[in-house]
Amino acid sequence: MSSSTVPRTDGRLTWFRELPAKGRKAFVGAFLGFGLDSYDFWVLPLSLAAIAATFGLSTGQTGLLSTTTLVFSAVGGVIAGVLADRIGRVRTLMITVVTYALFTALCGLAQNYETLLAFRALQGLGFGGEWATGAILVAEHTSARHRGRVIAVIQSSWAVGWGLAVLTYTLVFSLMEPDLAWRVLFVTGALPALLVVYLRRGIEDAPVFTEHRQEARGSLRAIFRRDLLRTTVFASLLATGCQGGYYTLATWLPAFLSKERGLTVIGTGGYLAFLITGAFLGYLTGGYFADRLGRKNTFRLFAVLSAALVLLYTQLPASAGGYVMYLGFPLGFCSSAIFSGFGAFLAELYPSRARGAGPGFTYNIGRAVGAFFPAAIGFLAARYGIGGAMSFGALAYALAFVSLFGLPETRGRELS
Repeated sequence: MSSSTVPRTDGRLTWFRELPAKGRKAFVGAFLGFGLDSYDFWVLPLSLAAIAATFGLSTGQTGLLSTTTLVFSAVGGVIAGVLADRIGRVRTLMITVVTYALFTALCGLAQNYETLLAFRALQGLGFGGEWATGAILVAEHTSARHRGRVIAVIQSSWAVGWGLAVLTYTLVFSLMEPDLAWRVLFVTGALPALLVVYLRRGIEDAPVFTEHRQEARGSLRAIFRRDLLRTTVFASLLATGCQGGYYTLATWLPAFLSKERGLTVIGTGGYLAFLITGAFLGYLTGGYFADRLGRKNTFRLFAVLSAALVLLYTQLPASAGGYVMYLGFPLGFCSSAIFSGFGAFLAELYPSRARGAGPGFTYNIGRAVGAFFPAAIGFLAARYGIGGAMSFGALAYALAFVSLFGLPETRGRELS
């Protein structure tokens, strides 16, 4: 039964009730997959200070750990996009989950910086492929009427995984010495592999893909042909800007709170609680904006707000600590809401024959280029301090704003 045959009802959960049965299973699988993907990503930023102390690293070396993860996630995302078109969305999703879970756990066993860097790079391969694959899977099960908010709820699982990582971090670092605690935190990243058991039971690719599977040859060449080249270039720039700004925060905020605000593990957790709560609500709310205001206007709105809030959060004096804590809520809200429309927007920009390769390439190339922002912040921190260097992250949001002039509005577009 397709979503179009389900009677429309009123209420906030209409989008879920109108999903077909197989679409609901796909939704749950993608929600869990992205949430656990988030958990496995966040164990690194939360552990950076302890890792640096264990191996005697500079800020540049610690920033390189995050940049390497994100660069290799771009490679993984591109590969996963091609695989999603060739072998299907569900099978590709399982491969990505196993990859990021295995190598996150192995990071906890690394005996030196070089080994940790290698394992983190391999973890990035699975990390990069999961989001695009899961988002496409659910987008193809969803009607145009609700696609923005459905994918936004999937995005909100990032905040759930983030919150779970912070809770685990707070518990583990409170009970153990830092040089052991960060290793235990990474080993817990093996748990997402259990999700594969669920993914193998009853989740199928959407009819819009299976009916046209012969057209989907899984090639990057299609997205660089004349009809899609402009879309590919500007979508990549949009992804670069949004992710450059976000990963600046994701990588350096815990270290900023610890070193420049002088917070303990418990104090850092309090600050992050405001940020994560805002992020969760931002993901959910951003989807409604994307369906009401349109995809492009939503990106523009939150790009401007995110840039302004990054500057305020990092440049307010330490004496304004209470204000900075509460400012974490709108910062988390806006820097997360900007991502809510990504899954729907990228799926709508590409036809079925390139719907895996297109979003997989653009989102993850944006992630790879955006990944150099955390590394640049690490080197700039030596001169300007972490807070001063982080303010340069606002430039990433300016890039996202400008890139939208090269893309069409896709709200209401049915997937072919």
